[in-house]
Amino acid sequence: MINSAAFDAADLADRIEAYFNNIEEENQTPKKTPSKQKNEDTANNQTTLSWPGPVTLSGLAYYLGFDGKEAFIDYEQNGAYARLLRRARLRIETAYEKKLHSQSSSGAIFALKSWGWHEKADEKAVDMVFKTLKVEVVETGTLIAASEKDVDT
Repeated sequence: MINSAAFDAADLADRIEAYFNNIEEENQTPKKTPSKQKNEDTANNQTTLSWPGPVTLSGLAYYLGFDGKEAFIDYEQNGAYARLLRRARLRIETAYEKKLHSQSSSGAIFALKSWGWHEKADEKAVDMVFKTLKVEVVETGTLIAASEKDVDT
């Protein structure tokens, strides 16, 4: 798990942004075979990974140095920089939500359901709409004739 004493909020925000930028740059440069590349950041003496593909919660957790998704979630709920991690999760969720508009969205649907999304509309909200909706038909003007016999000459 990451050590919060080793960095501050700005460092964490920079690493989160670097993860998203790294993924975006990799996806803009087509590669024949997706491969993991290890780059040594000598200035910070940190190892970072980059690989093409979509943003993922597990990928972000790994990139930030967590030793598991559960540790990430725990820190997201109780950590000193929980707000930054919640916003990063929201950014990933937004990417999945955008995929719902494509033809092959089943993976995005699965991921969003695991994050608490539901397929059904809230029945209470639907009931409220129909209980308050009132339709009234008011006839005005000349009625339309059903046949020629009904037409006055």
